[in-house]
Amino acid sequence: MRLSLFWQRMHAEFGETYAHSLARDHVLGQLGSRTVEQALADGVSAKEVWQAVCTEFDLPASVR
Repeated sequence: MRLSLFWQRMHAEFGETYAHSLARDHVLGQLGSRTVEQALADGVSAKEVWQAVCTEFDLPASVR
């Protein structure tokens, strides 16, 4: 998954403003207790980060 697609999906699910706030502030255990921004900066793939977000927020299978 390209990073641009990751952000498109984040914006679609959470809205542009909240998506960036969530990425900056919400710690996900599935990402090693890192935020989305930290995980991406550490080289975790966008696909893996997206899957963690989907799990954390119980997003429907249609967007996973």
